[in-house]
Amino acid sequence: MDFRTLLLTFLALCPALSAQTVKEIVLTIDASTKVAWTDANYICATIDWWPKEKCNYKQCPWGSASIINLDLTHPYLENAIRAFKGLRLRLGGSLQDQVIYGIGNLKSPCSPFTQQKDGLFGFSKGCLPMQRWDELNNLFKKTGALVTFGLNALYGRQPTNRHAWVGNWDSSNALDFIKYTVAKGYQINSWEFGNELSGSGIGASVDAAQYGKDVIQLHNLLNQVYENTPIRPLLLAPGGFYDPGWFGKLLQVSGRGTVNVLTHHIYNLGPGSDSKLVDKILNPEYLSRTEGTFSSLTQTILRNGPWASAWVGESGGAFNSGGPDVSNAFVDSFWYLDQLGMAAKHHTKVYCRQTLIGGNYGLLDTDTFVPNPDYYSALLWNRLMGKVVLGVVNSAAPHLRTYAHCTKDRAGVTLLLINLSTQIQYKVNIHPTAETSLQVGEKQDHNKKSFTRSIKESVSWVGTKSSDVTLSREEYHLTPEGGNIKSRTMLLNGKLLRLTETGDIPNLSPLLTNLNSPISIEPLSIKFIVFPNFNTPSCR
Repeated sequence: MDFRTLLLTFLALCPALSAQTVKEIVLTIDASTKVAWTDANYICATIDWWPKEKCNYKQCPWGSASIINLDLTHPYLENAIRAFKGLRLRLGGSLQDQVIYGIGNLKSPCSPFTQQKDGLFGFSKGCLPMQRWDELNNLFKKTGALVTFGLNALYGRQPTNRHAWVGNWDSSNALDFIKYTVAKGYQINSWEFGNELSGSGIGASVDAAQYGKDVIQLHNLLNQVYENTPIRPLLLAPGGFYDPGWFGKLLQVSGRGTVNVLTHHIYNLGPGSDSKLVDKILNPEYLSRTEGTFSSLTQTILRNGPWASAWVGESGGAFNSGGPDVSNAFVDSFWYLDQLGMAAKHHTKVYCRQTLIGGNYGLLDTDTFVPNPDYYSALLWNRLMGKVVLGVVNSAAPHLRTYAHCTKDRAGVTLLLINLSTQIQYKVNIHPTAETSLQVGEKQDHNKKSFTRSIKESVSWVGTKSSDVTLSREEYHLTPEGGNIKSRTMLLNGKLLRLTETGDIPNLSPLLTNLNSPISIEPLSIKFIVFPNFNTPSCR
């Protein structure tokens, strides 16, 4: 552990030292204009193909978390998915383009992945038996998951050198698989073509013009198979790292309406072995660099395929299975929630986290299935942040990351505050630019010893209308257990978040606070604030 990481951890463990500085700023929430909007089911998580033999940096953190061997009957798994009431699950990953489907006239036996020195990513081809596909779909149906399945886009091609693969895609195995899926009545929300084959590729690459021709073939195939079904799934591509020229050419060659969604991958924190992961996560300038990727992708779509939307198809922060004691710890939520907010602001409709389970970056612990801190961050986002993205102007405090959305499924505005500072508590005046109407409802009981009254800093609410009647806001304050940002346990309003005795997800209850009472955001903490009485035309 480097000196800076030791210092940050020490400060996090010593609130008395880290809370010595007060800074007063103004946030302006522009609720008069919709900056962007997301899909109603914005939160997504992946399930990968990696077998237990997948190792990086002298560690093998995958266990039995693969699409092939995951315990689908584990009650924690079912409860974790069901809690989102429509969690998107993307099935795919690096070995996706080596998967054959156990149906039809196979050219090879339906065998699992095995280690193979000269194989792509060090593994042989693997097979998905239809019995396993049946079991997976049983889980999806029980939990209400929305499924994206990544298809093998290298089937039938041949490698010419270390990375480039040529030839037309052989769709025969995929066609048999999709026909089977439709015949069984399995509801697939979207089919994705390939994994990380764009640009120079990761392990393998395919030319953009060829890729465009192949997605036309897949588009026609889906039209054929789903001809007599009421709902046609979306076609997603390319599931790779953003390359402006390559992505633009894909849209040009495939043509209007072929690709519904451009999916791209982001691992902006670098390798999971990096000793400076915590430094990067707490550096606002570093986090903001990814904004250029989102902005550029938006322009690529507008110029070449305005019929398509953008999804983050895979993002785990640190690649190669994530960073141990970072990607599965409280500190990771600073990066994760910040990128959820940033992506939404730049017209991203869906954001898929690598992974639901598996590696060090799983929302659930690979061995115990117990939720890691990022699971609760994702669940709170899912329950509080609605589709409509609002503008927030915050030019005075770079370490205070701020995002605002219309509140999900009810009136009001939800503000997300992420305090990356190790020492500063922020005093903030919040100014809405649109006309604000404070609707008076039934009087509610308030906690007289609320968290916000116990600390120094305050946030005052300044609106265009006032009311003498007591109103409430909701606060969801996230902190690490013991003040240690590398803790695997998260506190909500000072209470430990852990599964119930029956393995259910705990209640994520807010602290109800007088609307005009002080609000604060402590150093190295996160807070969702719901203003249910903040009514604006953008949120109706």
